[in-house]
Parts: sequence; C-alpha cells; structure tokens
Amino acid sequence: MTQRLHLVFGGELSDPQHNAFRNTEDIDIVGIFPSYAEAYDAWKSAAHSTVDNAHMRYFIAHLHRLRDEEAEASSTEELG
Repeated sequence: MTQRLHLVFGGELSDPQHNAFRNTEDIDIVGIFPSYAEAYDAWKSAAHSTVDNAHMRYFIAHLHRLRDEEAEASSTEELG
C-alpha cells in the first residue's frame, strides 16, 4: 500500500499576490499527516487562526509526489 504523506506549513508572505515568504526562518511547520483529510483539517485550523493577517498563508504539500517508486530514479535522487 502506498503511503501518502502531506506536509502543512505556512508563514508571512512578502506580498499577498505571490507565494514568497518574508522570512524563511519563521515558517510555521504545522506537521506531516498520513491523509489529505487530516492535512486539510490542520491547514484549515492554522489558516483560520491567522485570518486577521492578509499576509499569512498556509499550504498543503503532497510529499508522496516527491518520490515516484515506479521510476528508475526520482527527481529528488537526480539532485544528489
């Protein structure tokens, strides 16, 4: 069975029109979740807690897409 991990993270953006963080050292790592539903709930909670700050954004990253077990070499392995 394939494990599908999801990372929820966020922080303050330099400009709300773009996805560049103001300070990468201040990125809030909410956690890694085994299902999209759990990641979505965590994302929603984090996003709602910062609703008064238009520069704050939270994201869900699909970690399972970073490594394709069927491929001879995934794109992450080619970097090393």
